[in-house]
Amino acid sequence: MSAQLPDFNRGAVKPMECLRGGWDLIKDQYWLFLGMAFVAVFIGSALPMGILMGPMMCGLYMALFSRQRGERVTFDILFKGFDFFADSIIATLIHVVPLMVILIPTYLVSFAVFFSNFKPGRRGEPPDLFPIFALLSIIFVVVMIASLAIGAFFIFTYPLIVDRRLSGLNAVKTSIRAAAANLGGILGLLFLTMLLTFAGLLLCYVGAFFVMPIGFAAWSVAYRQVFSTRDVPPAPPVF
Repeated sequence: MSAQLPDFNRGAVKPMECLRGGWDLIKDQYWLFLGMAFVAVFIGSALPMGILMGPMMCGLYMALFSRQRGERVTFDILFKGFDFFADSIIATLIHVVPLMVILIPTYLVSFAVFFSNFKPGRRGEPPDLFPIFALLSIIFVVVMIASLAIGAFFIFTYPLIVDRRLSGLNAVKTSIRAAAANLGGILGLLFLTMLLTFAGLLLCYVGAFFVMPIGFAAWSVAYRQVFSTRDVPPAPPVF
């Protein structure tokens, strides 16, 4: 793989255009992309630390990029992401490690705070749980925001692996640089996709699955706004 890192556009992400473009991209094959997104997330979550999430996301973005080229997508493209297995795992681990550094101590502290109020042999009135739950809620929100903030800088990692054939490490480096140069638009699109997911959750939770492929498609449009098709290596043949 080439060590040459690709150029990118700055301030190029337009959230509403991405969302509309994402729907336009997949609407002719919506049910196929719904199935692909569901299977990708299901398999990707099957092993600890999201080890399989990398190749599944690579396969999903391969399908979305095929659609951008005007090609008809078939379900088997999803599993072509395993052609990038090693690089996607490296990228996933680089992403997961800082999250674990945040999450593990946070969970330990949360459990310690919670169970410290249930000491054996404690007499008198039961403990007031409201301050405990309030504190844990604040911790949860802070951790969620921190996780999303970290994830925003990795948003282009898997697309770069399949589109530009970058190594896992170089894809992470390039994604961080490109995200930092487009942070306002990325945060705006992240907010819109979260609202879309929340609206889906209100429909008995299952609605979140139905909007999931639109979110992935929107990010593929954002990627193309940041990384043009100039000097893109030819797509590998799909058998």
